[in-house]
Amino acid sequence: MAATAELSQYDRAKSAAERAAIDASCRGPVLFFASAAVVWLLVGSLLALVASVKLHSPYFLTGTAELTFGRARMAHLQAVALGWATLASMAACLWQMCRLSRAELPYPKLLYLAGALWNVGVCIAVFGVLLGAGQSVEWLDAPPAAAPFFVTGLGIVSAWVVAVFRRRREAHVYVTQWYIFGAVFWFPWLYLVAQFVIFWMPVTGVVQPIVNWWFGHNVLGLWFTPIAVGTAYYLIPKIIGRPVHSYYLSIIGFWSLALFYAWAGMHHLIGGPIPAWLATASTVGSMMMIIPVLAVAINHHMTMLGHFHRLRYSPALRFTVFGAISYTLVSFQGSLMSLKWYSETAHFTHYIVAHAHFGAYAFVTMILFGLFYYMVPRLTGREWVSSRLIRVHFWCTSIGITAYVVGLSVGGWWQGVMMNNPDVPFARIVLYTQPHLLGRSLAGVLLTVGHLAFAVSFAANVGGWGRRRSSGPTLFAQPAGQKT
Repeated sequence: MAATAELSQYDRAKSAAERAAIDASCRGPVLFFASAAVVWLLVGSLLALVASVKLHSPYFLTGTAELTFGRARMAHLQAVALGWATLASMAACLWQMCRLSRAELPYPKLLYLAGALWNVGVCIAVFGVLLGAGQSVEWLDAPPAAAPFFVTGLGIVSAWVVAVFRRRREAHVYVTQWYIFGAVFWFPWLYLVAQFVIFWMPVTGVVQPIVNWWFGHNVLGLWFTPIAVGTAYYLIPKIIGRPVHSYYLSIIGFWSLALFYAWAGMHHLIGGPIPAWLATASTVGSMMMIIPVLAVAINHHMTMLGHFHRLRYSPALRFTVFGAISYTLVSFQGSLMSLKWYSETAHFTHYIVAHAHFGAYAFVTMILFGLFYYMVPRLTGREWVSSRLIRVHFWCTSIGITAYVVGLSVGGWWQGVMMNNPDVPFARIVLYTQPHLLGRSLAGVLLTVGHLAFAVSFAANVGGWGRRRSSGPTLFAQPAGQKT
């Protein structure tokens, strides 16, 4: 027994040393991507507030063309989608692939180049749009000069993810690695095809909006979704200390996502001048997405079963579970929205805005927050300076996004009902939406406060102001029966 215990202690020490070496190898590049992501989150938050306030107070910040609603809204999308969410996703891909492959990051200095190129692209995108050089193509608003920087930076990151996997010392391929591989293959393919077909060798007529929404919808479904779902598959079992409920369910979820999601984007064009078969195929693909969503929901719930009490203590787990639940809800909502009768009311209303933020924020961003709270202390060797700041971050963002989604969903639905009624004057519809748009701005203020709390915590940790990790993790509350 003593020999077994000694061997076990030796194995744990060896594993800890291996993890420390892996984290040391990717510390610089991953923190560089993460730090840039946090900066763009703050920039995007300010632009979002400007755009939101202008919807109900159009004379706010007048006198400058750079901050008109059209430019501020497009710049906001570039900052949060390409700046915050994509850079955070790249950090997630690199760190989790290293951890799960049990392999150190090769040639990390080249990833600084990738991060710098991507950030140059985001700067061109955000400030180019504000200065009037936007392309007015949803999700592809960036000026043409940004594309080479995005392509090169993305290519390097994707290649490094593959290189880490090839150097792996772990024979088993975990489900998170499947999702990361899918994401780093699908996103470059999506972006290059969209650039070629819309800008570099443009097609004509109705094919352009078809490609536009194929790209716009699949950026969420085949780039952000695989990384967020894969991250949840990593964090939930890791934090609670038990294996994922069913490996087979996770594979069903992955391959059904790969098979069906690419068809789903055309429901945004239902009623438009597109072939009827294309809209029908998109509706079928959207409804079939119920399969991967159910597989993921069952797997996450069954893994958490008996451990939900941990949500009272773990910040990373609380953010992650909030995001995982949101994934289930927003995906079922998306399937409903693909139905023609549903789209006839929801189209061209604030309901669509609520749905987009439900997916991109309540699902993807909340899981990325959870990852940061777990990952960053392991890279810096320091814990978070204040559980109170984390609590402010969680409650401001969770209440803020809930109010945002519920308010705009209700207001947007009735907006659509009134727009379909020829007896309702348009001016009356505009007046009806005003309280909901004011609620959107108030929710945006809450989100921004949460982001500021997060940025302060992040800067303090990276700056070395937190306590050493050896003293234990930063929790919301001390678990019952555990000494402080």
